[in-house]
Amino acid sequence: SFFLWGSGPDEELLSVAEEGRLSDSSERARQVSRMLAHPRSRALATRFGAQWLRLQDLEKVEPDPRLNPDFDEQLKASMLRETEAFFEHLVAQDRPVLELLTADYTFVNERLARHYGMPSVAGNHFRRVEYPDATRRGLLGHGSILTLTSHADRTSPVLRGKWVMEVLLGTPPPPPPPDVPELEESASAAEGRFLTVRERMEMHRSNPTCNSCHRMIDPIGLALENFDITGAYRIKDQGMPVDAAGELYDGTPVENPADLRQALLKRPEPLLRTFTENLMAYALGRRVEYFDQPSVRRIVSEAARDGYRFSAFVQGIVSSDAFLLKAPASVAQEDPASPGGTSDSEGAGS
Repeated sequence: SFFLWGSGPDEELLSVAEEGRLSDSSERARQVSRMLAHPRSRALATRFGAQWLRLQDLEKVEPDPRLNPDFDEQLKASMLRETEAFFEHLVAQDRPVLELLTADYTFVNERLARHYGMPSVAGNHFRRVEYPDATRRGLLGHGSILTLTSHADRTSPVLRGKWVMEVLLGTPPPPPPPDVPELEESASAAEGRFLTVRERMEMHRSNPTCNSCHRMIDPIGLALENFDITGAYRIKDQGMPVDAAGELYDGTPVENPADLRQALLKRPEPLLRTFTENLMAYALGRRVEYFDQPSVRRIVSEAARDGYRFSAFVQGIVSSDAFLLKAPASVAQEDPASPGGTSDSEGAGS
């Protein structure tokens, strides 16, 4: 109940528990299906989604008003609501988890639709709309994600690439070496103009100390350079055409957000594993440990049979030993944290 609803059980669940029927796997599965279909499951969508995606970081971002005169608190709130509504839809409609990358739809009001350049949306209420083209798809087209991974005065391929690696793929890059100058400090003017973000990145990456990590991070973030600081689409940076081309660490060429999505979908296992680990950490209220990995692999494998639908992951977690059995005291007393390193987990507890 606390996992799926974020609150206490209803009378039916209490009755089933008192009768000892929750020890039966088929009854547990029935209760999970019932509870996911209930409006109270909205708590799972909003709380887990915000925790995993680090949406709280959006509050810390204040884009430079001189460069982003149209950005305000209303637009920021609309961006947050878009991602919340998207997660609520995944849960309520039991959508495949891979739609985190592939969804050709989103949820917008008039203010956010105008920011995205989407016509024919009027009013403050949010509604589902299909994207007019393949420029935006899934989370990597959400203004919330693109804004929280930007600096106040410029986009940041490093922050965006690092976010994808840490949050979506569960492979955080190592910390930067000491005494390496920030990107801003290595920027300069050329040909009477300011350097583009890409040009600054190339200067920064020319330092051999930086290159080993940046060659993994930068191509991911650069593929999203057609989105500006606040996630609006653009074709120029500092008056020059945006160059989003690059080569991922495995040699896959990418030139735009669509190429990046396809590259990630070619090997979906890291995303599916990371999603499972974070959902499991939320359910248990503790970090997922090495001894949980067999359960994680089983959950992902079994979810494949159901098209990776959201409910398949929930059912797998609820049937896992980690959820059903009391954890050892040494584990249970640890501060809950997600695999991505966050220490302020709102985990539901088992």
